[in-house]
Amino acid sequence: MATTKVKKNNKEEDKKVKTHPLIIGPRITEKSAIFADKGAYTFNVVNNATKNEIKKAVKMVYNVSPIKVRIMQVKEKVVVRRGVIGVKQGGKKAVVYLKKGDKIAFV
Repeated sequence: MATTKVKKNNKEEDKKVKTHPLIIGPRITEKSAIFADKGAYTFNVVNNATKNEIKKAVKMVYNVSPIKVRIMQVKEKVVVRRGVIGVKQGGKKAVVYLKKGDKIAFV
């Protein structure tokens, strides 16, 4: 299930990054950065993902074994930009707790 993507940076070096269809990407916020220092990493995941599937995906992609996974629904949010009413899409996020000493490095 895991696929590898080739990322090119400014120096045109090829870097292979493992991905998984369940994990959309890391959720980078101030709050998630504080939790990451304590060993809890936050990811945006697809809406039909379960805790066990996310555990397996994190283990496959990042080579760390999670202790526990918590899942939360993110509600849609009504926003106004330049007088136009719009909707920010909701979704699902997962908080993955790791053992002390384990870390995930995002590229």
